[in-house]
Amino acid sequence: MDIEQADTPLPDREILTWALNGDACRSLAQMVADDGFVPDIILGIARGGLIPAGALAYALECKILISLNVEFYTGIGETLAEPVLLPSLLESSGLVDQRVLVVDDVADSGKTLKLVNDYCENQGRVAEVRNAVIYQKPHTITRPDYSWRTTDKWIDFPWSADGPVAGIEVSR
Repeated sequence: MDIEQADTPLPDREILTWALNGDACRSLAQMVADDGFVPDIILGIARGGLIPAGALAYALECKILISLNVEFYTGIGETLAEPVLLPSLLESSGLVDQRVLVVDDVADSGKTLKLVNDYCENQGRVAEVRNAVIYQKPHTITRPDYSWRTTDKWIDFPWSADGPVAGIEVSR
């Protein structure tokens, strides 16, 4: 896809370019800062939340960036019945007494954010958990604390719009 095409939205799609992603992440970081929330840990939901989580970690000067892997989407508009927390190396004792900012690219159904929020809360003695997403859908069951934009369209993110590189075999 060339640059000119990337700036022209497809019907029923929201197009997030790399440049617009930078603006969105900076705006989210400003919302968090303006709210007075100072996270001790930024937890990015892999895979879609990793890029915004890294940007927020830099903008908020948060040195501890961790991730959890959650599988939910299996294709465009196709999901598992419920999100699944994949095996993690996250040591839950590291969340005790910490303010955690959970970051993802989108709160669509809200089930993934709920799963991760519940995971953090169930680890015991987490000081506070808040959520930041680039996009939220109007029907999400988990309203994020910080959201850059609301849309009911399918979103093409710059890191996933082109799909896998040809020749890469994906095993499941």
